[in-house]
Amino acid sequence: MTTFFETAGLRHACTMLSTPGLIRLVSEIDDNGPIPPRSLTRTVPDVPVAQLRQAVEQARALGLVRHRPGVGLSLTPSGSGLADVYDTMARWARSRSLPAPVCDFTGRVQHTLSLLAVPIALTAREATEEFEGAPATEAAEQQAGPRGLLTQWLRENPQLVQGAEPVLAA
Repeated sequence: MTTFFETAGLRHACTMLSTPGLIRLVSEIDDNGPIPPRSLTRTVPDVPVAQLRQAVEQARALGLVRHRPGVGLSLTPSGSGLADVYDTMARWARSRSLPAPVCDFTGRVQHTLSLLAVPIALTAREATEEFEGAPATEAAEQQAGPRGLLTQWLRENPQLVQGAEPVLAA
């Protein structure tokens, strides 16, 4: 039996975490430190201003970033954990040339999240094509790393899985 956390909650979390603005914001702060006040659009110029503002609001609401006076926008421990999840996903996808041999960090994270957003049984069947004909069980095992890390992070940060708290406690 598939639990809510493995289906609707996981899909919801993957959708929320896959926005380009959020990926870039969290990764930028993780890689380069806090973003000084009024420097957000200069620091992340490749994301449209409206998407960037939405990403900051989303990150604040989820407890991923905080504004520290005199320092700027910085990651919370939860945000740092998400940055590690993003890095792992990008490395995993890059090692498999997903979604293409040449792709940017955001694209790799989004692709991995899209694979993880579906129940594992579907993921294994669909991933068989992604992993050049690997048996379904092997494809599922190859995703266990990113899936396990994401699941662990979501258990520590249940605010992303609306209504899944009872399942997470079980």
